[in-house]
Amino acid sequence: MEAFSDGVIAILITIMVLELPKPDGGSWAAIRADLPVLLAYVLSFVYLGIYWNNHHHMLQAVRRVSGPVLWANLHLLFWLSLVPFVTDWITEVLGEKRPEGEAPDLTAPLVAYGAVLLAAGVAYFILQTALIRAEGRDSALAAAVGRDVKGKISAPLYLAGILLSLVQPLLGAAVYVLVAVLWFVPDRRVERQIAHQAAHGEPEQD
Repeated sequence: MEAFSDGVIAILITIMVLELPKPDGGSWAAIRADLPVLLAYVLSFVYLGIYWNNHHHMLQAVRRVSGPVLWANLHLLFWLSLVPFVTDWITEVLGEKRPEGEAPDLTAPLVAYGAVLLAAGVAYFILQTALIRAEGRDSALAAAVGRDVKGKISAPLYLAGILLSLVQPLLGAAVYVLVAVLWFVPDRRVERQIAHQAAHGEPEQD
């Protein structure tokens, strides 16, 4: 399951970079013109990287994989597979020719982007829950997840980003960046639990 998921995420990242438009010319000014497009790619790359990182660490604490776990994993991959689609929609709008001084209308693309991020977050929670159910409430994974503060605050933030995108798209985008920064900070809970269980034969309790 881990190797399959790693391969899918690698393909998604490859798709995104292949969809990036080429600069219109060989000057630095051409790169500057495409900077918003590159930033959209970077944000999506970071999100996929965050999911890959956390997915990898979560599976390190798992010894049992059930049928529901496999379907939950596919559910997560489905939503992650839409990240290149919504990213491309954003970059297409950013790359459109407009009258000078007219801002791009990113309302719909950023609402869709937030919806995909929210759905992926929910799917990750479902996968996490399925794994804990398969492993048991006294497992290292259950102990590592604990209160899952970041997971619980992410969904409301995504919803806030979606609503803000309807009013002021850049504010919505700022919220998506905030959530990415929140998750970009490494979380060592799983490694700590695995090490503790290996040393003491049982998960570390809070």
